[in-house]
Amino acid sequence: MQIGMIEGATRIIGKCQGYLGLPLRDELIACTVNGEGTPSMVTAWQPTPDELERLNAGASVHLRVLGVAHPPVMVEVGPTPTD
Repeated sequence: MQIGMIEGATRIIGKCQGYLGLPLRDELIACTVNGEGTPSMVTAWQPTPDELERLNAGASVHLRVLGVAHPPVMVEVGPTPTD
């Protein structure tokens, strides 16, 4: 997956740590566990042609979390590009 520029990005994280830099959008969501106004960070990812081919063939999306503790996460498909 290639890092995408999320619509309405509010900051870029990780660059000072030696990573490529990840644009993200800070937003508040209504979470069924934590309630209204739960802080969240949204990023955008674009599959490579090979990855898209594998996804269309039924491959799953894997989320890798660095470290030994797993934070709460959500994985979803973004809106269809309008360009």
